[in-house]
Amino acid sequence: MTVKDAVKDENIVWHQHSVTKDTRSTLKNQKPAVLWFTGLSGAGKSTIAGALEIKLAELGYHTYLLDGDNVRHGLCQDLGFSDHDRQENIRRIGELAKLMADAGLIVLSAFISPHRVERQMVRELLPEGEFLEVFVNTSLDECEKRDPKGLYKKARAGEIKHFTGIDSEYQSPVNPEIDLPAGSESINVLVEQCLEELKVRGIIK
Repeated sequence: MTVKDAVKDENIVWHQHSVTKDTRSTLKNQKPAVLWFTGLSGAGKSTIAGALEIKLAELGYHTYLLDGDNVRHGLCQDLGFSDHDRQENIRRIGELAKLMADAGLIVLSAFISPHRVERQMVRELLPEGEFLEVFVNTSLDECEKRDPKGLYKKARAGEIKHFTGIDSEYQSPVNPEIDLPAGSESINVLVEQCLEELKVRGIIK
C-alpha cells in the first residue's frame, strides 16, 4: 500500500490551535523555512548545513538540523534502502520538517533524497516560498575522492547495493533556490551564499 492509498480514520480531525505559526515566528523574529540540502553521499550536505546552523545560532536565530544518519537512528530506524523505504524515509522527514516550520523554526534538512519526485513531495507540504532546495553541487569524482565513510569503495566492490551515484540514480535539481559549488568553494563562502539568500527572501534580517 502506498502513502496515497493509506486510509485515514474519519474520526481523526485536525485541531486548529490558538497559538499560530505567525505568533511563534514573531516571537522568534524570523520567518519559518525548510532548507533542503540534497546531493550525493560525501558532497558536504551535513557539513555545510552544520556550519550554517552554527552561524545562524550566533546571529540569534532558532533552527533545527535534521541529518540523514541521525534520523535513521530513531524516527526511521525501521526502514531499509529499497525505493519504497527511501520514499517513506523522505515522507516522514518532510512531515517532521513541516511541523518544525509550523513551530516557527528554520529547519536545515540534509539528505541525499535522490529523486526529484520525493523532493517535490516535500515542497508541496509547505506554503509557497517556505521550501528552499539547496543543491550541494559536488561531482561524483570529487565525492569518491573524499569518500569519508568508505562507502563508495564498498559500493564499487559490490559490498553495498543500490548505492546512489553508482548503481542507483541521483537526479540533480533542475532549478534549485540555492546552488552551492561545493566542489570548488570553501565552507565559509558556501555558508555566506546561504545567508545572503535567506536575507534576500526575508527569512532572516
